[in-house]
Amino acid sequence: MDINLRDGNAKKFSGMIGLSTFGANVLLEGPIIRNLNNDPNKGTLTFVLSAKNSYLPQSSKVFYKYIDEDGLPFDYQDFYGKITYSMPNGSKLFVNGFNYNDHVKYSNIADFKWKSNGVGSSFFIIPEGNLSLLNFRFSYSDYGIILTDPTNLPKESDINGFNLGLNVTNYFQKNSQINYGIELYGYKTDFQYYTEALRLISQVENTTEIGIFVKGKIFAKKFIIEPGFRFQYYGSLSEVSPEPRLAIKYNLSEKFRIKFAAGLYSQNLISASDDRDVVNLFYGFLSGSDNLPDTYKDEPVNSRLQKAQHIILGFEINPNNYFAINIEPYFKNFSILQNLNRNKIYDDTEEYSDKPDELKKDFIIESGDAEGVDVSVKYEKKSIYIWIAYSFGFIHRDDGYTVYPPHYDRRHNLNFLSTYKWGNLNNNEVSLRWNFGSGFAFTQTAGYYPQATFTNLSNDILSTNDFLGILYGDINNGRLPTYHRLDLSYTHKFNISETVTLDAVASITNVYNRKNIFYIDRVTGETVYQLPIMPSISFSMRF
Repeated sequence: MDINLRDGNAKKFSGMIGLSTFGANVLLEGPIIRNLNNDPNKGTLTFVLSAKNSYLPQSSKVFYKYIDEDGLPFDYQDFYGKITYSMPNGSKLFVNGFNYNDHVKYSNIADFKWKSNGVGSSFFIIPEGNLSLLNFRFSYSDYGIILTDPTNLPKESDINGFNLGLNVTNYFQKNSQINYGIELYGYKTDFQYYTEALRLISQVENTTEIGIFVKGKIFAKKFIIEPGFRFQYYGSLSEVSPEPRLAIKYNLSEKFRIKFAAGLYSQNLISASDDRDVVNLFYGFLSGSDNLPDTYKDEPVNSRLQKAQHIILGFEINPNNYFAINIEPYFKNFSILQNLNRNKIYDDTEEYSDKPDELKKDFIIESGDAEGVDVSVKYEKKSIYIWIAYSFGFIHRDDGYTVYPPHYDRRHNLNFLSTYKWGNLNNNEVSLRWNFGSGFAFTQTAGYYPQATFTNLSNDILSTNDFLGILYGDINNGRLPTYHRLDLSYTHKFNISETVTLDAVASITNVYNRKNIFYIDRVTGETVYQLPIMPSISFSMRF
């Protein structure tokens, strides 16, 4: 995924100020060093600053008392900034940074905290007399999540690291090009997690990776061919992964195109969550571990990397100038995966050396696959815009004993967005958004029992305090209720002057008041729902 954020306005100061019943936001941009006379020997320096802050915990006590008289427990603060120096020859240097914080606290149920911050820089160089583009980049980021539930045993995860890279793109005739470069990654993961048996799974690890890549783009009559190759070295694991990749597009006609893509992929970063949570809101990140079984399905485990093979077929259809249809069936084979060992009941010590790895290792080896089809339809004509995206898919994982769907397996997912504008200057707009998703998989509760803790044979069962034990059903054999929500909004734009506009927005979230699940406490059975029907008003002034 390649996301680029725009530079600041090089000609004038501008911005936006917004207020709503949820929060406030501000965006400011403009030149620091101008080039008013278009001097070919002078560059420009621009800035962009943005900030968002929620006051929903306070404003909800006034506007949304019908939901909770104590206020809604959702809070966030986001800050972002970017400075860009653009040189006369087209070269460019920018530095940016961000800090995001989110917090959700339901008393006596759960307390969630997310934080992320980072800084980055990129230098684009256009050599004179050469059809090439050089890009040096550096970035550092830190992401952390903490979940505290009624057990008072926090689940914590933090990942921070840097990315240093050099990309070179050479351009040739007929728009063909070749892109190659080298990337250096380094990151630290800190993961703390307690299993249902109150066994701590902990990992603090530093990881270094080096990647060398080359990718071409060739235009040949009706074909666009993009061969690629990546050579990835995982220093902390002393493993190498060669990864060939290929993408092809064939223009059968102006209205119909066929696409194909395939490749080998690997990674050392693991996204960890507890498959026994009813709703997964905690996602931890950790590096590939040494604490793994030596075998998987009686075969030796020769790699600590996660590896996958992808193949995708696609069809692009344009029946006329207004419709765009995209259909992409896919298959992904996950030959090696790692997961938290939900069956761990022994510590991996000499005392339990006679116990099988599956009962004492922190992590286990799995395999799996994913297959399905993604379809998107876009219609755009004059003042009408309609976008529909639908996904149908299956995901399977195999831990060596059971083939099961992971918690994020969702059979159907549908997004519908429509907007309509009218008025002399199209200053009126109504929009409708509807989301539908079939239920995620979860592990059902078979029953509860008093679980006593014994430290030695002399413990008195009559005086020993027990805690609530849980009997689980088959892993992820249940399905949560479907999710669906309708949002409506109306926007009117006031043209105050040539440079100042005011947008007034009236909106309704969750129009038909659907009770979509946010969190379920497995022990108490208490259910927290997402936001009910919520009307809101917002104003944003652009200048």
